[in-house]
Amino acid sequence: MIYSKLYRTLIFTLFTTGALNLFAAGTLKPKASGHQAIQIQDHDVNVVINNGFSRTEVNQTFFNPNDVDLEATYTFPVPKNASLSEFNIFIGETAINGEVLPLPEAHKIYEEEKAAGNDAGLATKKSYTDYQFQVSPVRAGDTTRIRFVYYQPIDIDTGIGRYIYPLEDGGTDEVARGFWDPNTQVEQSLTFNVVLKTAWPVSDVRIPGFENEAIIDRKSEGEVHASLDLPQAKLTRDLVFYYRLEQDLPGRVEVISYRADDTKPGTFMMVVTPGMDLQPLNRGSDYVFVLDISGSMNGKLHILTDGVSRAIGNLKPHDRFRIVIFSDRAREITSGWQDATLQNVEHTALSVKQISTEGGTNLHAGLSLGLKSTDSDRATSLILVTDAVANVGEINPAAYKKLMETHDIRVFGFLLGNQSNWPLMKTISDASGGFYASISNADDILGQIMLAKSKVTFESLHHVDFKLSGVKTFDTTQNFTSKIYRGQQLVIFGRYGEGGKASVKLNASLTGEDKTYTTNFEFPELDDSHPELERLWAMSFIEDLEQGRSEGQLNEEEAAKAIVDLGVAYQLVTDETGMVVLSDDRFAARGIERRNEVRVARENAARANRDSRPAPSHRVDTHQPMYQHNAPSVGGGGGGGAMDPLSALFALVLAGLAFAALKFKP
Repeated sequence: MIYSKLYRTLIFTLFTTGALNLFAAGTLKPKASGHQAIQIQDHDVNVVINNGFSRTEVNQTFFNPNDVDLEATYTFPVPKNASLSEFNIFIGETAINGEVLPLPEAHKIYEEEKAAGNDAGLATKKSYTDYQFQVSPVRAGDTTRIRFVYYQPIDIDTGIGRYIYPLEDGGTDEVARGFWDPNTQVEQSLTFNVVLKTAWPVSDVRIPGFENEAIIDRKSEGEVHASLDLPQAKLTRDLVFYYRLEQDLPGRVEVISYRADDTKPGTFMMVVTPGMDLQPLNRGSDYVFVLDISGSMNGKLHILTDGVSRAIGNLKPHDRFRIVIFSDRAREITSGWQDATLQNVEHTALSVKQISTEGGTNLHAGLSLGLKSTDSDRATSLILVTDAVANVGEINPAAYKKLMETHDIRVFGFLLGNQSNWPLMKTISDASGGFYASISNADDILGQIMLAKSKVTFESLHHVDFKLSGVKTFDTTQNFTSKIYRGQQLVIFGRYGEGGKASVKLNASLTGEDKTYTTNFEFPELDDSHPELERLWAMSFIEDLEQGRSEGQLNEEEAAKAIVDLGVAYQLVTDETGMVVLSDDRFAARGIERRNEVRVARENAARANRDSRPAPSHRVDTHQPMYQHNAPSVGGGGGGGAMDPLSALFALVLAGLAFAALKFKP
């Protein structure tokens, strides 16, 4: 009964409201500038998800309603792990293209070309928050079309794939909100088209919130097309595409590689999907809820506190709990560990419901207090709900890393909003061997609850050690820690010297027993089918450099130089590089090498070849399976019953995000 009521509330809340309409993707103009905002005539998004990564192409038409030429400024939230690779401006039917240069040089060239009245554009990146596209001029009373393309890897979690097109802003940049006046309205239509191609059978797809509007066309068991056409939409709500693979697929190792020249290193992406069945945790557990009550949580907090009250009410008698809240400072509203008795639960619930938002975000103080008094004899989970935009007290990521490494506790983080500080949350979860999830208001709430539950309430692999041998590999990056949770994939990018036989070995500990999983496969001498892998590898390597720099492990100057070198070599927009758009004549006049032009032509040729064929299998352990058991399925059978405490909390927190839209909806 509790489950069904909660589920109905979630569905009603999510699907009858829009996203928080704060400061989302759209065009910007300075406040009190005296000009009308540059309009967005149409916004067309085309996505291809093909065995491991996605390509997103965005076409957008601007219209200048003023009687003078203006510069258009368009912002777009940074998609996680995305590599922005193309930016074009169309003059009539002719496209002028972008080349990546060191940021100061790109800025200088753009300003000079703009001052000379030449058609020009500039794409830059502001840390983890947003991309900014500047276009000059947009002629008076006329239109200008822009196009940009980015790639990103796609993770499969417990058989569920999730692609998010971020549009909603997190509302965390008060300085920008005070200066800019945004325009998010699309005057004609927003279209969203997804082509999913996979070697594994697809059971289902959906676009949450648009089940009635979405057109789904199943081409084959491994290829599905989905499309939306939304007239006069606003760029304030994320678009999320979910797909579920067939259940009980085998654990496996998949490798996609690229090496077009036998005199140069190759690039690879390896995806390891463990197939072990991890068992549920049935012993008494401790739960620390660390809750952000800073000003940016306004509109969400009352639902969050209600969720905590319900969650502790569903704890088992042998469980214990603490509740810590933080804004400018941290404080505990429980007096140490509380047994989950009826009296303790009722008393704490009354205290929780009296919480109100206040001040800034002293995340370090909240975590420090949450980590106190942990019992080494009991399994402890710290549930952190925040946007992680630390602006009070300790803000240095190195201090967070040091703090987390001093405690044997798993942190399960839930990041709220597109401008949440995921690099800082990654530092926190990596150091604790935990995990985090970024949550969008447009997410499939029930799906997110189930995925979270399958990790928090089940065993995990410990002391994970992953090794590649045989073929020489180097410059590897990875997105996992020393622990692996139920349904979690391991994604590794790297380079290899030449083709040949390679060995993969994963050592881990499960309930005190050592486990070893291994297989062998061949790296190809030559494979020119996926040149985009070079950009994905370079972006992953850049993110590792940025994290190392922020944690104080890398010298600031050396890291910046390495990021510039990688950004220019692989034509990626980073914090240290920008993409400037000019005509062919202006590039030639300035003597700028056309590296991106060559790279894009190579990628487009390979993509055209792939598009004409079904997605091939990239599994490399068929003859020597790395795992002998199937990959775990998500969730379980039907039936009612109360949700476990963490599921109840996650459900109500996420529902609160959607419900909060009512307050901010214009």
